[in-house]
Amino acid sequence: MLPIPERVRTLAATADVAKLSVDGAPSPARGGVDERGRPILLVRPGETLHGLRADAVVAVNLTAMRQLGTVTHPRGLIEVQGWAEAVPEAEARSAAVAVAEHTADEALFDALERFGQPDAPRLLRLDVGQVVYLTGQESGVLDADDYLGAAPDPLTETAERVLAHVNSSHRAQLTAGVTQQLGEPAADVWLWELDRFGATVRVDESLVRFPWPTPARSGLCLETALRGLLCTC
Repeated sequence: MLPIPERVRTLAATADVAKLSVDGAPSPARGGVDERGRPILLVRPGETLHGLRADAVVAVNLTAMRQLGTVTHPRGLIEVQGWAEAVPEAEARSAAVAVAEHTADEALFDALERFGQPDAPRLLRLDVGQVVYLTGQESGVLDADDYLGAAPDPLTETAERVLAHVNSSHRAQLTAGVTQQLGEPAADVWLWELDRFGATVRVDESLVRFPWPTPARSGLCLETALRGLLCTC
């Protein structure tokens, strides 16, 4: 299994901003996550954070979801707590891209073209204090150093692509392979998580972990390891 800081960072990398609170009060939430795992927020004039106060305590709730067929399930819930700070102008474009990956909002263009003007939308990011996470049966708190010091699983992009392909085109093989591994019939089977240490399969309402004999070091190794689970010969 991925170490907890890496697992939380992996979930955060593909998560959406679901809720924002400022000093405990709800505020409109739109944004994304940058390459370090810090939430990036697009804030419109008139909203609480637009007149930024350095001492305002901000909590951003991130949700990582998994669509299985027509049903969407939560993979992980992450609350990043800290303080909002302005994105430096030199980093504004990359911050806007991070938001655009989750929210196509024309206000992003305005935030870039009129950067720093009092009545323009603002791009803010979170100075992380701590991170509260709930994923599967695991929950806990990470301090800022552990969270920011970790990185997403380097095979995440390949893993998500392969996982989607298996769930859309090879569920019969997956079901047969899991049935063989468990030694008993498996009904509603989906690939839930895939990383360099193994695969997690959703069987009915339960999650079952199948670790690889050795960690995968590349996308090709990951696909080869998964074929071992799919093969029933």
